[in-house]
Amino acid sequence: MNGYRLLPQETRNGGTRLFTMSPPWLELAFSVSRTPCPSLDGGGPGVAVMVLSWIITLYTLWQMVEMHEMVPGKRFDRYHELGQHAFGEKLGLYIVVPQQLIVEVGVNIIYMVTGGQSLQKFHNTVCPSCKNIKLTYFIMIFASVHFVLSHLPNFNSIAGISLAAAVMSLSYSTIAWTASLHKGVQPDVQYGYKAKSAAGTTFNFLAALGDVAFAYAGHNVVLEIQATIPSTPEKPSKGPMWRGVIVAYIIVALCYFPVAFIGYWMFGNAVQDNVLISLEKPAWLIAVANMFVVIHVIGSYQIYAMPVFDMIETALVKKLHFKPTRTLRFVTRNVYVAFTMFIGITFPFFGGLLSFFGGFAFAPTTYFLPCIIWLAICKPRKFSLSWWINWTCIVIGVLLMILAPIGGLRVIIVKAKTYKFYS
Repeated sequence: MNGYRLLPQETRNGGTRLFTMSPPWLELAFSVSRTPCPSLDGGGPGVAVMVLSWIITLYTLWQMVEMHEMVPGKRFDRYHELGQHAFGEKLGLYIVVPQQLIVEVGVNIIYMVTGGQSLQKFHNTVCPSCKNIKLTYFIMIFASVHFVLSHLPNFNSIAGISLAAAVMSLSYSTIAWTASLHKGVQPDVQYGYKAKSAAGTTFNFLAALGDVAFAYAGHNVVLEIQATIPSTPEKPSKGPMWRGVIVAYIIVALCYFPVAFIGYWMFGNAVQDNVLISLEKPAWLIAVANMFVVIHVIGSYQIYAMPVFDMIETALVKKLHFKPTRTLRFVTRNVYVAFTMFIGITFPFFGGLLSFFGGFAFAPTTYFLPCIIWLAICKPRKFSLSWWINWTCIVIGVLLMILAPIGGLRVIIVKAKTYKFYS
């Protein structure tokens, strides 16, 4: 089964650290750039929620980095290994693995929709007089790339794609906020609540919480990334890893928050979930930016698909006793890509999917599960500052997990009423 492991021993020399590290941290930035702030009608609550989420997730990410080598002589290379140490062999698996799978599959479905929408926007921008092509076909075009790339063996083999995705992420986010600023405040811009009823406003607020939660996906791969960094008792891996996290979060604050804030300032509550969809001119620049998005989500899809491939193939070989052959890999990976493509084509509601998976999947693994593991392993003194901080994060995370999917599901239902499937 060594051929199926994502982190073979040879990757720990740190030789590919920069390539494997960059894209997942830019995942944080990618979702922030999907303008969650405008969804929080009124602006002020959006800013407060985004900043609070930035602080909480930075804290829980610090916990993950610290716990990677908490046991002397042992490294927890994967999230579920840390969960098993905290909760026991079986319970740890049952708690962590389903949540990780939901996150990774959910992200891949959303990337299918994002890739298709960006390709469609590119086509409509460069050829406005051309015949209209269904979104379904653009999602299928995007998926066709992954029917090829998904057969690469591990993280190291997609290093070039990952680096390109990182550069594209920085590029299109900068284009998004500068183009919005150049376009200026729209004549009929409105900053009030988009919904006309109290119930609609409440559901929109809940959905927007899920948008923000989706912005912080790095927790699900942080241990895998840290495992590629060399570590000794004198120079543990948490030092360079934490510096990388700080740099990433500074990039989020300085480069991607402006996308949300400026997008809302220019377009008000009429801004699209993807601000690039709201922009039309200059046409060449908007077209380029959308292709940057496509390249970025191609690399990002693979980052989150690789752990799923590993889990599926390991289960088939160890539990169902399939032979670990190239045929097995070919079939399982193609079936997975086809599955995410089908769901993306059937429910291409970017905003609703973002909100639903953001609350249902990302809140546990990002906001409160690291705190629960920290309390179980470190056992801080009751009513101490650490105890209060962790329990506060747990309460906020649980509320987010319960409330955000309600708003996201409502968005999907409302859009589905008027949507013609496979159109």
